[in-house]
Amino acid sequence: MNDRATRQLSGLVGRLAAEGMLSIEQAREAQKQAVLERRPLVQYLVENLQLDSHRLAEIASLEFGVPLFDISSFKTEYMPNNLVDINLVIKHHALPLLHRGNRLFIAVSDPTNLAALDEIKFHTGINTDAVLVEEKALSKAINKWVEAYDNLAAGLDDMVAEDLENLDLHAPDQGDAEESSTAIDETPVVRFVKKVLIDAIRQGASDIHFEPYENVYRVRFRTDGILREVVRPPRNLSARLAARLKVMAQMDISERRMPQDGRIQMRLSRKRTIDFRVSSLPTLFGEKIVLRILDPSSAQMGIDALGYEEDQKELYLKALSQPQGMILVTGPTGSGKTVSLYTGLNMLNEPERNISTAEDPVEINMEGINQVHVNPKVGLNFAEALRSFLRQDPDVIMVGEIRDLETAEIAIKAAQTGHLVLSTLHTNSAAETITRMLNMGVPAFNLATSLNLIIAQRLARRLCKICAQPAADVAREVWLKEGFTEEMLAEAKIMRPVGCSECKDGYKGRIGVYEVVRVTPELARIIMDNGNAMEIHQQARAEGFNDLRSSALWKVARGVTSLEEINRITTD
Repeated sequence: MNDRATRQLSGLVGRLAAEGMLSIEQAREAQKQAVLERRPLVQYLVENLQLDSHRLAEIASLEFGVPLFDISSFKTEYMPNNLVDINLVIKHHALPLLHRGNRLFIAVSDPTNLAALDEIKFHTGINTDAVLVEEKALSKAINKWVEAYDNLAAGLDDMVAEDLENLDLHAPDQGDAEESSTAIDETPVVRFVKKVLIDAIRQGASDIHFEPYENVYRVRFRTDGILREVVRPPRNLSARLAARLKVMAQMDISERRMPQDGRIQMRLSRKRTIDFRVSSLPTLFGEKIVLRILDPSSAQMGIDALGYEEDQKELYLKALSQPQGMILVTGPTGSGKTVSLYTGLNMLNEPERNISTAEDPVEINMEGINQVHVNPKVGLNFAEALRSFLRQDPDVIMVGEIRDLETAEIAIKAAQTGHLVLSTLHTNSAAETITRMLNMGVPAFNLATSLNLIIAQRLARRLCKICAQPAADVAREVWLKEGFTEEMLAEAKIMRPVGCSECKDGYKGRIGVYEVVRVTPELARIIMDNGNAMEIHQQARAEGFNDLRSSALWKVARGVTSLEEINRITTD
């Protein structure tokens, strides 16, 4: 205990003795025992000496000049559930109440319990403030919080989402994998894995990382594009957690030296399932397991929910209505390309159309579409799948990714012979997509005459609607320097993130930012003249197609996201 805490503790003990709550000898002995047992003094006095909890709280409030808070009236839904480890809550008898901005408010019954504030601040990286509450009320709240945590970990009745009522976890087409291996059917491991998967779905995570290191084992969620640590299970569970996940994904649990891929299916209800794409990787201290969460409902949410500007949406819809040609969606991994493609396919999915896709892997199952999982090990690559599609009377073809010249040439041939082709590339902008195809060796004439539309995209975090505040303290010259135009600033509602119990760091959810470029006759001429990316970019801007940066700035001007966020995902 540091000197400040010792002085405060002595002051509280003296005040209690002066108020006649206990004798000087009792006070000194209580102080000594509380320190030895590493427990807050107030908790020790209530539990061991049966002192009046409410009176103690009033005296502490007077001694330290802080108001007394009625925790029983506080709504539990405001409590941050994933910031503070349950072991810290129990160890320090301190409960996180509210996370607002860069402050975390901690309920304590003993204001001298500085060790709790310091350790919680160390683990969360967030400044902590003490909130004084009555000891008995605090103990009741902590017990309720711990009970809810345990129920969730055990996969019991704490599942509040209606879809989770009839949870069924299994590998696709295998039945219940939970009973398939007695070697790893250990209740704590089963419960922990189930809890992590449920938590990830609830929080809207896109990926789950199970990571072993020399001295620790951690689990992280990627939520709104940002990786965050959520829990550190015991390091000695590493092998059993990996085995559990691998059995569920129909992977070989005896193979620990080579990477493997698998799939888990979680049935939430009769009408809804969630798929997990599973990848294992041997690392220095064990197998790292990463699960990509694939929600089929994301393809059903409609184009209006994706974040396209009106003119961009019209360009995409018009390209989808064409009987032939090519649409390319481009961006880095995790930029939402799959959702954009599947949204388009869902709109095209009608009985009179024959739609086939070649994917690596198939991420979202869609009824009415013929989906092929490419398997290079047996010779079924994208090019071979495309050749087969062309012999099966297709109307629409989707290629997961154009990676080589052979695939590009077959896709362009299909686009030129009466088929609508959709595909992706990993490039940063529309202009770079064209130059990438040309550098692959695609003839400029074929590219110019077959390519209809290019969509370059990123995902930006949305500002929380509850806590976002106007960014009114920034000079107009600063906004102009960042790239805003006078038109953007005319009716701008620029907001900044704050942070509250309903969001993470001031953001909640994501929205797409797009550059949508139609290949016009003038752009086709530049392509056939082997123009570079700069020339293509300048022509696209001259014809009124906003680049990614401009589209992102418009979303900032409308208060959808923040300048800091678009600076993270785009460049000037």
